[in-house]
Amino acid sequence: MLSSHTCLLIGILTLGIHFSGPAVCFPVKKDWSSADIIDSYNSMTVYDNGRMSNFFGRNLSREGYNLGLKYQCVELVKRYYYQIKNHRMPDSYGHAYMLFDSSLSNGHHNEDRNLAQYMNGSVSKPPIGDILVFGKNDKNRFGHLTLVRELSQNEIERIQQNVGKISRVNFSLVKNKGGYYISNESILGWLRKLEK
Repeated sequence: MLSSHTCLLIGILTLGIHFSGPAVCFPVKKDWSSADIIDSYNSMTVYDNGRMSNFFGRNLSREGYNLGLKYQCVELVKRYYYQIKNHRMPDSYGHAYMLFDSSLSNGHHNEDRNLAQYMNGSVSKPPIGDILVFGKNDKNRFGHLTLVRELSQNEIERIQQNVGKISRVNFSLVKNKGGYYISNESILGWLRKLEK
């Protein structure tokens, strides 16, 4: 039954010859009035909001703290830090890449986020729960945020929101010249709540 799918008849018109291929079915959500649950992490729900540009209003805590636009990458990270780590950022606004202050030296305190900040290549590995910050580029002018979900000697697994159905991705973690590098050139670094 095709009720949850849209089927396309793929046809190729080449040199005046019509070729009809088989019907190809794939899931297509027609109504994006709500986001889909695709994963969870430490009791936190991870959503697929359909398209990178989709959002469903601003998510605020009961006392009005800004958790971000539903259900963008920033919203997952800030919701996790608020609910699981009991952390509120002094400046709770800005695009993903803005959470990282490139003017700070490695390991210094990022006052706007009230988090310690480490550059990709730091002497400190990003432990589970750290925020990975991706810079902006030609394809994405907002940057991206993910959480470190798992960590091994040479690999890191991140969990993310607002990239379709792919909530978990692994990167190589390499030690070079005394620093730890995550094998993705877009990563600016990571942010961490320092436990008292």
